[in-house]
Amino acid sequence: METLTAIKTRRSVRRFSDQPVEPEKLQAVLEAVQQAPSWSNKQCWSLVVVQNQEMRNKIGELSFVESFFSTYGYKSNPAQKALAQAPVVIVACADPELSGELHGQQYYMADMGIAAENLMLAAHDQGLGSVFVGVFDEDQLGDLLEIPPGIRIVGLFPLGYPAVDAKGGPPRKPLTEFVHYDKW
Repeated sequence: METLTAIKTRRSVRRFSDQPVEPEKLQAVLEAVQQAPSWSNKQCWSLVVVQNQEMRNKIGELSFVESFFSTYGYKSNPAQKALAQAPVVIVACADPELSGELHGQQYYMADMGIAAENLMLAAHDQGLGSVFVGVFDEDQLGDLLEIPPGIRIVGLFPLGYPAVDAKGGPPRKPLTEFVHYDKW
């Protein structure tokens, strides 16, 4: 798939079929993360690949942070079911000590954002769907997955074959609303 086509056609997927993800497709997705650029090539990421159904169910339960969702009028996390339904959940973690900080900006988040985009585009290229899930109880999830102290959980990515064909997508702002030339 051409890069720009992949970027324009990738969609967030929250409903998955029960078809398992082939090991070679999962490997391709993981290798895409491996190739992501990072601060001083420190590669601060670690991934926990969860395929066990019981663990995925528990992760889905921990993705509901009532105070966050009630603030925005939601009764549940829209991605909560996807975490249990997808045959794979990739938990993306970062070691902030393996990335940079400049003027109070911690670059492990940028490193992980780039790696996450690689993950989602590679999944799309492999015919798989994914979605970024950024709301979860980090302490409880860290305990469940035995993540070492100091390592931050940045996001969850349910991964699998989409249950429905995602056509179109949400409207995008026109370039004139966010592109500025030479100055704001």
